[in-house]
Amino acid sequence: MTAKEEGAAARAARAALTGIIEPGDVTGGRWLREHGPVEVLRRLTAPAAEPALTGAGGKRLDGYRSRAAAVDPEQYLAAAASVGGRLVCPGDEEWPGQLDDLGDARPVGLWVRGRANLRMWALRSVAVVGARACTPYGAHMATTLGAGLAERGWVVVSGAAFGIDGAAHRGVLGAGGATVAVLACGIDVVYPRGHAELIGRIAEQGLVVGELPPGSHPTPSRFVLRNRVIAALTRGTVVVEAEYRSGSLVTARGAASLGRFTMGVPGPATSGLSAGVHELLRGEGVLVTDAAEVVELVGEIGDLAPARRGPVLPKDLLDPVTARVLEALPARRAADARDVAREAATTRDEALARLYELHSLGFVERHGDGWQLASSAVRTARDRRGGA
Repeated sequence: MTAKEEGAAARAARAALTGIIEPGDVTGGRWLREHGPVEVLRRLTAPAAEPALTGAGGKRLDGYRSRAAAVDPEQYLAAAASVGGRLVCPGDEEWPGQLDDLGDARPVGLWVRGRANLRMWALRSVAVVGARACTPYGAHMATTLGAGLAERGWVVVSGAAFGIDGAAHRGVLGAGGATVAVLACGIDVVYPRGHAELIGRIAEQGLVVGELPPGSHPTPSRFVLRNRVIAALTRGTVVVEAEYRSGSLVTARGAASLGRFTMGVPGPATSGLSAGVHELLRGEGVLVTDAAEVVELVGEIGDLAPARRGPVLPKDLLDPVTARVLEALPARRAADARDVAREAATTRDEALARLYELHSLGFVERHGDGWQLASSAVRTARDRRGGA
């Protein structure tokens, strides 16, 4: 058999095995590592007298054999091609090497729908995940994060679910950016059905990815296991709204166990939908509030978020001594230079020099021998203290 024929046989075997070995099955992963896909498939379809694969009980092995007898890899490949999809296998040029960090739990292969190169996109990607039943605040934050990351040239990965996932994808699409949806079903199956249009747009503008062969439908366990792919595929995971028991937290903790960054967007302390995020932030998570802070954490050296500060007021530009003299003036009456000097902890001559400087800047007025705050300075002081 030529190398080309061996490669084709291995690809067909992996296509079949995506319908036999469930996502995250470390026993099946060990078989693949020890024997290769062609031999694993041969043993699962061979008569019972053939040497059995080790590590699985009789009933479990019967389950593998039953599924192996029903799969048709050529049908899978044709179904994927009919929606513009393909199978990406370990060792392919398009295979994201970071998925190998999952060890024996790495995918058998990935069914991919879309024109972009998955490996190249995954090199600069961030996961944004969160609650399905999110609040308007959570949806706004996810949309803003998605758009902001897209504008900075980052790929956003999520699960195409209702709530935070959908909001993040829409934010990216609205900004003309790149997004990847990792599904817990076949790439030709629309789930949830309410996201048919969204998933179609992602397939056109981005990538739709899944471990399961075309035609496969999601189950609760497949959603949980799908999260490990999202975590491994990206440089970091941002959680926007999650309760204590949330699949989004599984993704974040999976990311942390793989050495990826874990981040959370804080919400109201009284919100149960933010309770899981806050718990994450008390542990391994890093608090982020916008795309710039996410990129500062996961990006290259020099990708710094802008400094956070309030507005710069004219008073902020004064040197320390002049600022102390200004603060020493009473708000509603004139004061003698000697009194001002005592309050500002300086000499009378120094206080006078600073008062004349403040007078030229419009901060103070002179009334006879006394000095008083100018009316504009009084209003500014009152506003800064929260007055009407």
